[in-house]
Amino acid sequence: MRLDLDEVRRLTGPNLLSNHTGAIIDVLIEGISDQEVIDCLQGHLQAIQHQLEWHEKTFVRYYDGGASLSMSAPIDLLYSACDILELAWECCVLDFSKLYAVQSDTLPLANFASRVDELRTAIIEERNPALIAFVQSAENNKVRCLVDDDEVSLGAGVSAQTWPIDAIPAPSTIDWQQFSDIPLALITGTNGKSTSVRLAAQIAKAANLNSGVTSTDFIKVGDDIIDEGDYSGPGGARMLLRDNRTEIAFLEVARGGLLRRGLPVYHANAALVTNVASDHLGQYGINTVDDIAHVKLMVSKAIHQGDTLVLNADDSRLVKFVHSNANPSSVCWFSKYADNQQIVEALAASCPCVYAKDSQIIYFDGKISHAIAQIDRVPIPVNGTALHNLENALGVVGLCKSMGISSKAITQGLFDFESNASDNPGRTNIYKRKGATIIVDFAHNPHSMQAVIKMASGLKQKNDYGEIKVLFGHAGDRSNEDIKRVADAIVTLQPNTYILTELEKYLRGREPGEISNIVEHHLLASGVQGSQIQRASSPLVGTQAALKEVNEGDLVLLFALTEREEVRAFIESIK
Repeated sequence: MRLDLDEVRRLTGPNLLSNHTGAIIDVLIEGISDQEVIDCLQGHLQAIQHQLEWHEKTFVRYYDGGASLSMSAPIDLLYSACDILELAWECCVLDFSKLYAVQSDTLPLANFASRVDELRTAIIEERNPALIAFVQSAENNKVRCLVDDDEVSLGAGVSAQTWPIDAIPAPSTIDWQQFSDIPLALITGTNGKSTSVRLAAQIAKAANLNSGVTSTDFIKVGDDIIDEGDYSGPGGARMLLRDNRTEIAFLEVARGGLLRRGLPVYHANAALVTNVASDHLGQYGINTVDDIAHVKLMVSKAIHQGDTLVLNADDSRLVKFVHSNANPSSVCWFSKYADNQQIVEALAASCPCVYAKDSQIIYFDGKISHAIAQIDRVPIPVNGTALHNLENALGVVGLCKSMGISSKAITQGLFDFESNASDNPGRTNIYKRKGATIIVDFAHNPHSMQAVIKMASGLKQKNDYGEIKVLFGHAGDRSNEDIKRVADAIVTLQPNTYILTELEKYLRGREPGEISNIVEHHLLASGVQGSQIQRASSPLVGTQAALKEVNEGDLVLLFALTEREEVRAFIESIK
């Protein structure tokens, strides 16, 4: 029997369990009833709340191997809320230790009464009545208010003003009429998020709007990259919305940020969910693809009356969600197929939708159908072979139309956005070197890798390629089954050479060479000859080997998850 504390953390926005700020505790349970453990935890939590005169709600989520319990809390008491949950957990573990031979990483409970006194003091010190009054006044005046540990701000973009958290002005001194909002969209999904925010920014540029973008790669306003790194969480959103240059915002919201902190904002004009697929299973109690769907669809909590949720009609889990939860009138479906059932129903119900028909991207506004672009003139679908990028284009059209951008600007943005390292680095970048076609993609999960392989298969049908080489590797947290599925997909390309690369930065508990061994054994069992398989110590070394002997008419597919810049620089150095 085991009871372990996985993590306690603050929730700064609407989250998987509730729409409230607060704190959450994730616990791992083995050999004991989940219900029994959570009942015990809630009992102690209620007792502590009673002593502290803390009257907040709790929410529970069970999953295989554990459970999560969240407690609502005012925005100024999130750290105290975390401490309360930890104390309740220590009491719970102590109770079970008296009943069973329980193993736990939780330290023995110290003096309970003194701990409660410490909490009472901490709450008094953390409480910030001025902040609560300020936030409430902003809500009453319908002004966007963003809060973090150090600063608080009102408005967004050009009207945004920021103050230190310890120098908040009295609400009565604020001219609330001076603050305005900007169009804001949330973009999420298992794959296609970064491509979608970049394409949306290009469309905004065509509309003469200075767009702000947050993503897993950088934070950017207009053509100015403020910083590189993962800015897909609430911190990146606050930084972008407080920048006075931002006229329209496209926020990439990734799984990790959603689960760690919740939504970055309470309200968005539109939200796009590109797709849902297996990725990062086993983290934060997200163990199934249906669980992932619920995480991604948290963005719907920011969609209010008159706003739009843009969803992929070709994804069965998203369709199921709408039929179970959402208001269909707030949904703009998009599909690669005009006869998709959701598209047919949307057209009949006079609801907006986007679809591909007769080699055109069509947007239906609820009354009239508009031909937005000829697909073969849009670079990123690569003449219709990159179906995943056709989906991305369709979704972004729906998103931008929902935000009031003109069809003319959308068309121009679609035409201007190239599948290259400048516009969309690491996403289906196509090079011509020595007469060979080289495709570089940073795809990192089975769903995205299979999409790129499908595109390469489409190119193969249209071109008489010579030799085909594929370089690929996997992070250590991928399951053996996922690793083998990707290998099976690559085999369908019938490459002449398979280059198995190590990803030293992403071993994640695996031994060096372990994944390559799994792949090689599976390839051999699938009929691939040993002479066709090569190994490389890194993506750069593998790329150099692949391109050392490349001839006119060859196809080289490089899944370079690490050493991205080095791989790009090496390819671009080849004349």
